[in-house]
Amino acid sequence: MKRYLITSALPYASGVTHLGNVVGSTLPADIYARYCRLRGRETLSICGSDEHGVAITIAAEKEGVTPQVVIDRYHEANARALMGLDIEFDLYGRTSNPIHAATAQEFFTIWLKKGLLTERDADQFYDDESKIFLPDRYVEGICPNCGYDKARGDQCDNCGAYYDQLDLKSPRSLISGKTPVVRKTKHWYFRLDAFQQWCEEYIESHAGQWKDNVLQQSRSWLKQGLAERSATRDMKWGIPVPIDGAEGKVLYVWFEAVLGYISITKQWAINEGKPNDWQRWWCDSQTEYTAFLGKDNIVFHTIIFPILLNTRHDEGYILPQNVPANEFLNLEGRKFSKSRNWAIDVLQYLDAFPEAQHKDIARYVLTMNMPETKDSDFTWKDYQARTNNELAAILGNYVNRVMQFVHKNFNGQVPALPAGFENGPHEIALLDALRDGHNAVAMNLDAYRFRDAATGAMNIARAANKYFNDKAPWKSVASDVDDCAATMFVCLQVIRTLSIVFAPFCPVAASAMQTMLGVPVNVGSPKQNTVGVDVWSHSHDFQLVAGEPLATPSILFTKVENEVVEREVAKLDPVVEEPATGIITIDDFAKVKLRTAVVVEAERVPKSEKLLKLQVDIGTERRQILAGIAKHYAPDDLIGKTIVVVANLKPAKLMGMESQGMVLAASNAEGVLSLVMPADPAVGPGAEVR
Repeated sequence: MKRYLITSALPYASGVTHLGNVVGSTLPADIYARYCRLRGRETLSICGSDEHGVAITIAAEKEGVTPQVVIDRYHEANARALMGLDIEFDLYGRTSNPIHAATAQEFFTIWLKKGLLTERDADQFYDDESKIFLPDRYVEGICPNCGYDKARGDQCDNCGAYYDQLDLKSPRSLISGKTPVVRKTKHWYFRLDAFQQWCEEYIESHAGQWKDNVLQQSRSWLKQGLAERSATRDMKWGIPVPIDGAEGKVLYVWFEAVLGYISITKQWAINEGKPNDWQRWWCDSQTEYTAFLGKDNIVFHTIIFPILLNTRHDEGYILPQNVPANEFLNLEGRKFSKSRNWAIDVLQYLDAFPEAQHKDIARYVLTMNMPETKDSDFTWKDYQARTNNELAAILGNYVNRVMQFVHKNFNGQVPALPAGFENGPHEIALLDALRDGHNAVAMNLDAYRFRDAATGAMNIARAANKYFNDKAPWKSVASDVDDCAATMFVCLQVIRTLSIVFAPFCPVAASAMQTMLGVPVNVGSPKQNTVGVDVWSHSHDFQLVAGEPLATPSILFTKVENEVVEREVAKLDPVVEEPATGIITIDDFAKVKLRTAVVVEAERVPKSEKLLKLQVDIGTERRQILAGIAKHYAPDDLIGKTIVVVANLKPAKLMGMESQGMVLAASNAEGVLSLVMPADPAVGPGAEVR
């Protein structure tokens, strides 16, 4: 019997996970795992904290604490955050577990025995003042690929390029701030190059099955050619290299973190009292393995991890069957950035919305905005609209109307179908919608198209509302009680269907629906012992028994008011980003269209200390621009002024409002802004600035 192994990219234990992280990997993994369990599939869902690497040590040094303090805090916080959204794993483990260290060292030892590691002295940046070799993230400089001036030692956050730290231009140590020197140090390099052809064949064997973004990024890496890469680092925090003479060196997190999926599974098996059971999941061809992640982790799961697993193919280790990576989620038109106060971390969300319904609301809204094929956007207005117009008005309203009506008119019991009842045109239309919708939801979930699956589930609720309205039981209860009873019998059966098809997306509401119906609760959670019991495939069958009592109705969803949206938008007060100082060409500058503009209207943006909303005339049209100049200019002082704006900037949303350009301003040493204005008062709107 096939079994289903599901992993979600391990969150770094250096901060609290935010909604952008959740939608990238942990939420889709949970949706798929719940669906698999509802299908009766033997399912194991694994995740945990990535607790080694430089990101952890930097966070610890900033706080003046040990790395252990940092990882303990954020492991617990992230476990609580994910559980707060009902994102449940069979085990949420951690890579600081001794089992993980033993697993990673075992892999390293096998690579050494198989000749897959090359030992050699290499040049590395060294901080003379701090007396330590500098791991990649302890070095910052100019990207050799795009010129970004805050590139890290091994990867540029601006263009995504990977490189050797010695290729970094104008390097500086993040510890002392000084320019590092280059010194020799011994390291062990993994022979990625030995797997070039094998990896190409592995990737192409999934062409047409994997997402295009996954295939293209993987092919791009392979096109550059795989090369040896250091598997060790000069650090104290991490997994010690298991070789004599390697004191002060640890396994590079690039290679050991992905092995956490295996070590966490080993811990799960121990917890279950079957310590060898992990092998059924990782060393058996009957396992279908799906790895969920964001696009920044693609190559680790399509190239690095498969190669590491292939080094032990003789032991039966399996490979990822699918890697449905998501793109990035933006927030109100801008990239998530906790450092710039432009993010919503999960614990903050749960504090702001403690009611259980908001777990489902977040899950549903994120699913409907899941960046499956391209970057998408989360806005509080959309959050409100989907809550009010879909969850409350369609799903919640239907369930409440039906339950209230049955309690009022049928003593809170499932009505009986009248003798000789036959389906009429309304019943036939509804049953067709149930069958087709149910099949569409399942097909899309199996294809990792979660937005389409959630849309299909809501379409079933739409069909149910239409049936209720077309049958008008509030009329037939007085004129034809048998027809009314039949109508409500059907409506209650549909609630059961909705409770199952919505379970992967909205487990709180699904559980409430099943409780109201008096049926056993099954929302695809771990440890429900439903292997072999396929409740999903029979969810559109009528299984409620006439005469069975129903529980007291409860409201599934209440509306989100405007004040809530305004409150949450006001919390986003972005820190202004400093521009990169990399050299550009005249062609680069020519892409920027600068125009003069006359300020027609100006007003403060409510609940923002920095923003003014300007209406400007740029000669050919009128534009709305939000500018962070409220501390430097009064609105009335700007009316009629001619300023300079970037006219071809992509529109962005700030505080829920669209900004269609950018004003130019200079700042002095004290940070006082001065708008750029033409000296000649005769210059009108729309003049080109060059």
